[in-house]
Amino acid sequence: MSMGETIAAIATAIVPQQGSVGIVRLSGNDAESIGRAIFHAPGSQIWDSHRILYGYIRDPRTQATIDQSLLLIMRAPRSFTREDVVEFHCHGGAIAVQQVLHLCLEQGARLAQPGEFSLRAFLNGRIDLTQAESINDLVGAKSPQAAQTAIASLQGKLAHPIRQLRGECVDILAEIEARIDFEDDLPPLDRNWVKSELTRITSAAQSILTTADRGELLRAGLKVAIVGRPNVGKSSLLNAWSRSDRAIVTDLPGTTRDVIDSLLVVGGIPIQVLDTAGIRETEDVVEKIGVDRSRKAAESADLILLVLDAQTGWLEADTAIFETISDRMVILVINKIDLVNQASVYGIPEQFHFAQTIETAASIGQGIEDLEAAILKCVHQDRLTASNLDIAINQRQKACLLNAVQSLEKVQVAISDRLPLDFWTIDLRSTIRALGEITGEEITESILDNIFSRFCIGK
Repeated sequence: MSMGETIAAIATAIVPQQGSVGIVRLSGNDAESIGRAIFHAPGSQIWDSHRILYGYIRDPRTQATIDQSLLLIMRAPRSFTREDVVEFHCHGGAIAVQQVLHLCLEQGARLAQPGEFSLRAFLNGRIDLTQAESINDLVGAKSPQAAQTAIASLQGKLAHPIRQLRGECVDILAEIEARIDFEDDLPPLDRNWVKSELTRITSAAQSILTTADRGELLRAGLKVAIVGRPNVGKSSLLNAWSRSDRAIVTDLPGTTRDVIDSLLVVGGIPIQVLDTAGIRETEDVVEKIGVDRSRKAAESADLILLVLDAQTGWLEADTAIFETISDRMVILVINKIDLVNQASVYGIPEQFHFAQTIETAASIGQGIEDLEAAILKCVHQDRLTASNLDIAINQRQKACLLNAVQSLEKVQVAISDRLPLDFWTIDLRSTIRALGEITGEEITESILDNIFSRFCIGK
């Protein structure tokens, strides 16, 4: 990849026959010259940085008008990539933006690779690696809390403490290496000071590490499967929970014949809810397919809601279902409690244990708050929100921080074993390198390829 090349891409989602605005983005040395070649701005409009021009996009060969458009110029270095950037704000849909992109490519631009605009912003010092990753997190955020966490990282709230820890490690390394090189000219190194500083840095790094589980939940969410016998109220539970009519609810057993997927947000955590077909033995070919899919959905879920009909109580069929999911985290939901008296005995086998047990009356919306509280308790929400930090590291950053902490612990061992100072520096350099990989101060091309290949083209 040459940084001098001008790249182009469609920077908005293409929605055929529905998109209102489509943006084609250019970045590179020839961005403005390509813009001038295909854009006609009538009257005496001034081509200047950070101005918006109105006009027409024309094919330079045929002079045919392709679209009415706005053109935005952002000259280097006052742009996202710190290169010359030109954006065409066209009519949306599939055809107009593709034609404009084609004209840009004909004029010498190259189609951008996934994440290449953000990669150039990183390589040109506009953003660090944590900010680049937060851009992708913000685009893919599944909840307001996930978006807020991404914004915090985009503002540098993760990079700042990481850089500070790395700088402190560099200072300690400098003190150690000074004693190695100029032992006779300097006072002896204060070992207790080094140990104290390393302990403090390790504690700060571990505090940031505690946000990893929260980060994983915010980004990936939780997959929850609702399972049970036919007609126990699974679909009614989903409808009440999502406050919608996503699923068809009738009194006929076996109505739901496939897996119905809903996305909810509970306590800031995105939850993908799978409402499955009632699990039972059946000769109906179509229903049998649904039951098989239900079993597979339960196998892929992080958490399972086993719904029990309060009217019938626990039956052998419930035992058969539970035995297929007993290795998973299961919340027992006793539904339809509005149809029984308060003293009802449900006959749940004592040997069966559940993460939580709650009672609901889904048809009247009762017990939904208890259900959400039980789910949050199962994913240890109290632990995930214990940190005062508003950041949440991803799995790559977690791995780097773990390497840093382990290296710091090795330095402490070297000090305790009274090994020569040279041994201290080996693991301290490893710590500095691991922390630098988080922000991008020390990074390899393969890591960059892995990170930015997950971005959409045009970002």
